[in-house]
Amino acid sequence: MRVLFATYPEKTLFQPMVPLAWALRTAGHEVRVASQPRFAGTITQAGLTAVPVGHDREFWRIMSSKPDRLAALRVGIMEPYDAFDNPDRDNWEYLKPGIAEAVWGWHRTSSFPMLGGLVEFARSWQPDLVIWDPLNYAGPIAAKACGAAHARLLWSVDVWGGVRDKYLRHLAAQPDSEKTDPFADWFGSYGRKYGFEFSEDMVTGNFTIDQIPPSLQIPADVHNVGMRFTPYGGAATVPDWLRRPAQRPRVALTMGVSATELFGGYSLPAGELLESLSELDAEIVAIVAESEQAKLGTLPDNVRMESYIPLLALAPTCSAAVHHAGFGTLTTFALHGVPQLALPYHFDEPIFAERLVGMGAGLQIHNDLATGPDVAAATRRLLTEPEFRRGAATLREEILRMPTANQLVPEVEQLVTKYRTR
Repeated sequence: MRVLFATYPEKTLFQPMVPLAWALRTAGHEVRVASQPRFAGTITQAGLTAVPVGHDREFWRIMSSKPDRLAALRVGIMEPYDAFDNPDRDNWEYLKPGIAEAVWGWHRTSSFPMLGGLVEFARSWQPDLVIWDPLNYAGPIAAKACGAAHARLLWSVDVWGGVRDKYLRHLAAQPDSEKTDPFADWFGSYGRKYGFEFSEDMVTGNFTIDQIPPSLQIPADVHNVGMRFTPYGGAATVPDWLRRPAQRPRVALTMGVSATELFGGYSLPAGELLESLSELDAEIVAIVAESEQAKLGTLPDNVRMESYIPLLALAPTCSAAVHHAGFGTLTTFALHGVPQLALPYHFDEPIFAERLVGMGAGLQIHNDLATGPDVAAATRRLLTEPEFRRGAATLREEILRMPTANQLVPEVEQLVTKYRTR
């Protein structure tokens, strides 16, 4: 069969797609990955065939002209998806204008640049399945326009499906004069253009491929298919020193790439954290963007600083990890049974951190409250209290019970037969 991946041009959204794309390819299926033209190099670097569609338009550049919206995104889940775990916002008065703003604002902004080109390619190439990331609603539109089955591939807690559930529940309770559904209106307008009727699957997929282990996920009411997360971070080289066993317990410190690539810098004082962590009887491996390294000055002897290390190579050598609780980082360390200290800041990070603690696999300190001494004290607990290692081992076992991308392929093939309309 033919499988078309459709992704917003952001590495953190595309990279979780790569293992499944390769699993489908090695199973004998044809695979293409469509995105904005500027992203083609990142796709081909992964060994996949890129299809540039539409035109380049940078969401974050647009957001920079709206500082209030950008600030809201930095400190929490963007409205109205913060209603996902906030009972005070689970009401029609909040969700009705919030969904309208989301659809006519940032959903359209992220989807429109590649939408026409994606539909054109899909109608020409005739994929059997379209797999799309949750921020790219060009995917289901293209799938409906050519009769393909389609699936979301999650890289986060499913705030989109969860809030859709809430919206539909409140919508059903409204009088006819108040009923409004911006998603149905938006998708329906393209349906009139491309010859299809709106259906609810366009919002959440015919099915959803979920890479989050159940203990870290809060599932929505969707057709959910679990798949084990396989770390992929792009081109990387394992440094010589990492090939040798650590002489002391090794602690990784990373605050993710988005902080510097999208938000202009770290929200935590990296120098203070490193100074305090260096007081531990441990080897500290700090992954710090080159743009931030000059601010740190002279480092203690037991601190090693790198601008990038593939976490899939670093994680198996670590006794503990300190990080921002981003999905890829947290799950990579969890896959190797490493106790973790989460320093969550925004979007899904607080949810992941809370559930990590609930598993007994780590500790958390909110970003706004994190100080060097507190981070060092919590890390010392991870290194010395065996219950964290046991909790991390339990989480690792849960992840390993999930099917790999290769093992999932036969189920995906069956679902395509079920949902394809041509």
